[in-house]
Amino acid sequence: MKGEDMGRIGLMVLVGVFMTGCAGSPPFHLGLKNGRFAPCPDRDNCVSSQSRDEKHRVAPLAYNESRESALKHLKEVVQSMKRTRIVDESNDYLRVEFTSAVMGFVDDVEFYFPHEPIIHIKSASRIGYSDFGVNRKRVEKIRELFLKR
Repeated sequence: MKGEDMGRIGLMVLVGVFMTGCAGSPPFHLGLKNGRFAPCPDRDNCVSSQSRDEKHRVAPLAYNESRESALKHLKEVVQSMKRTRIVDESNDYLRVEFTSAVMGFVDDVEFYFPHEPIIHIKSASRIGYSDFGVNRKRVEKIRELFLKR
């Protein structure tokens, strides 16, 4: 093989390794601890209704039906969106993975149903510093679809 061909093969292998690594492993801190999500890191790739700072804060979702009905409706909403997978579910918690179309980046979205009729939400990228507003836009799209009843 020519040196030029070897360079192309090397580049293709490198791109393949990079692309398969975009999903990353699920973070160890997912889930609830005393009714709270883990805080957003000091990066621009996470939003949470439990965050105290404006950079990461989004409003929780409100509902006026039973918790069971709201959870069922929320599941229908996220399952109607592209490239989603529900990975954890209980009567007051839901975790969904959203995968990007091009590079296969995975974002973890968590929902928590406390005793009051709201749904706390956290959406965070697994890797990278900035998500260019993708997580905030996703939360607002979920809100829009959830309120369309």
